[in-house]
Amino acid sequence: MAELIRCISTDGLLTCMAADMTDVAEEARQIHGTSKVCSAALGRLLTAASFMGAALKGKDDSVTLRMNGGGPAGSVLAVSDAEGNVRGYVTHPSADLPIRADGKLDVGGIIGTDGTLTVNKDLGLKDPYIGSVPLVSGEVAEDMTSYYAISEQIPTVCALGVLVDPDTGAVLKAGGFLIQLLPTADDSTIDAVEAGLQGLPSVTAMLADGLSPEDICRKVLPKFDMEVLDRTQTAYKCNCTKERVERALISLGKEELRKMAEDEETAVNCTFCHRIYRFTPAEIRKLAADSAGQ
Repeated sequence: MAELIRCISTDGLLTCMAADMTDVAEEARQIHGTSKVCSAALGRLLTAASFMGAALKGKDDSVTLRMNGGGPAGSVLAVSDAEGNVRGYVTHPSADLPIRADGKLDVGGIIGTDGTLTVNKDLGLKDPYIGSVPLVSGEVAEDMTSYYAISEQIPTVCALGVLVDPDTGAVLKAGGFLIQLLPTADDSTIDAVEAGLQGLPSVTAMLADGLSPEDICRKVLPKFDMEVLDRTQTAYKCNCTKERVERALISLGKEELRKMAEDEETAVNCTFCHRIYRFTPAEIRKLAADSAGQ
């Protein structure tokens, strides 16, 4: 299980979230068979979605993040519930690019920068909240920082990282932290945050050194006394069921379902977990009858 922690400074000036998402990112890699760079891109976005999901108020709320910058990966999408459990996918999971000159995976190149980061929050209201900002770098963390600044007017520092085994492609470490200033913060608060970030190791380096999410919160904000608000065990969690798939099929309409009933079997593959739901012609005909009654 992955761990996410939320903290607030005792002076009420800022909050910080940090997470070890190694297990989540590795499970996503195994499910989708992602290339090394796509594993890094998806792992970063899953961590960002988990942060945003954990901040939701209602237990049935959810948030969806989608990045599409015109790069070889196509869209990268991540969904989180209010407990920080996530699921996601990459349109072209096997897309690949050479290692950058600095030896790092080219996440910005695989996602691209000619596009947007779109945030869709389902808060149980009649219409969802949708915010969209142009991509800054395609590296995910900078794009999240830009989203918070533009769409929610919250000064934010975001750092995300995924360390991939160069030989096997397995995710060795994944996680991140998110610092947000509260309305009571002033310029001196910003200076103190920036001072703490000087010379800071990467997220994956801190995780590799054995730091817990709580340790990371305290390390990145050494000038603040931090109080733990809550800690959550998160997971890669798909909410697909046969009933949900049936409702999706019914939405296709009677005529389309009647055509599908001519096949020996209808198989529906979940985009998020690749679970396959199979329907006989008789089951499809029943769904067509249900569709006609709506």
